[in-house]
Amino acid sequence: MNSTRSMNKLNIVVLTGAGISAESGISTFRDSDGLWEQHRVEDVATPEGFARNPKLVLDFYNQRRRQLASVEPNEAHRQLVRLEQRHNVTVVTQNVDNLHERAGSTNVIHLHGLLTQARGQRDTETLVDIGYNDINLGQLAPDGTQLRPHIVWFGEAVPNIEPAAELCTSADIFIVVGTSMNVYPAAGLIHYVPRKAECFVVDPKEVPVSRQVHYYREPASSGVTRVVDQILNRQ
Repeated sequence: MNSTRSMNKLNIVVLTGAGISAESGISTFRDSDGLWEQHRVEDVATPEGFARNPKLVLDFYNQRRRQLASVEPNEAHRQLVRLEQRHNVTVVTQNVDNLHERAGSTNVIHLHGLLTQARGQRDTETLVDIGYNDINLGQLAPDGTQLRPHIVWFGEAVPNIEPAAELCTSADIFIVVGTSMNVYPAAGLIHYVPRKAECFVVDPKEVPVSRQVHYYREPASSGVTRVVDQILNRQ
């Protein structure tokens, strides 16, 4: 084995979606028993829905926050931490939970916001760490407006997509875990990955990708473990 090569760190970008958190007990929005079944997207995940009925929206995310406080990271989250111990790993997640951080990942980009943070309606950059506490109607943000979840709703810009895309341009390995690759702009990140980079997809369902990949049609915990083993064992 080449000792110099064994010390080289690869740049690895991991795109994660709802499937990686499902095994921890986080309900997914798009499954048949998902959260969208109880609430219309327009009512709880748009600025217009918040304007119409802010209490409904606050209660919806308060419930999500309480659920998050009751679950733990799973083996898929922990395996990505194991990978980070050897290589330069950045997790780009579509999830609004903090399970990657709680597992120990230190480089996490949240494309769609974070349940444990809040912000005002005018000032989108000043964030308030609220932990697992509820947000109540009448509770004000630093900008004087109603405090709202720091969630990127449908119709809103995704400010972290540009730094995520920039990271993808220098990726040696790109791993997709638990996402349908149907939600943009996140699904477009794969187009920024160099053609010479190696790509892995972990998902029990068929995922449409426009390039050659190593496909693991299985749940996140077992699939990510196999991918991480494969990467680390070749070093």
